Amino acid sequence: MENKEAFKSFVKENPKLVRFVKNGDMSWQKFYEMYDLYGAEHEVWNDYIPKADSKKTEEAASAGAAAGALGITELVNMFKNVDLDSIQNGVNSIQRVLGVFQDFNKKDTPTKETYKPRPIYKHFED
Repeated sequence: MENKEAFKSFVKENPKLVRFVKNGDMSWQKFYEMYDLYGAEHEVWNDYIPKADSKKTEEAASAGAAAGALGITELVNMFKNVDLDSIQNGVNSIQRVLGVFQDFNKKDTPTKETYKPRPIYKHFED
């Protein structure tokens, strides 16, 4: 069980492994067996994880942990990429759909005119 948790942390440190699984080149089972047999520092990983990249990810992970979850620059960049026109179009279309549903839910019963008694001196539409 301990080896399984160590493999999970190894995958989190090396996210490039996910690309090989998504492409169908490798499976998680094969990666786990390689990890179990050879360990994390064996040269069998050179095909999947270049050494320079693993050092960069370790540095980035340590810097990210020191800086906090999200920095201000990441938040600003995230909001810069938001397309406000598409959000407005989406909100408008949702409002139109809700308006149609409200129209269906309205009870359009014809209003009855209140009864007005006929005056006594009038006979048959005189």
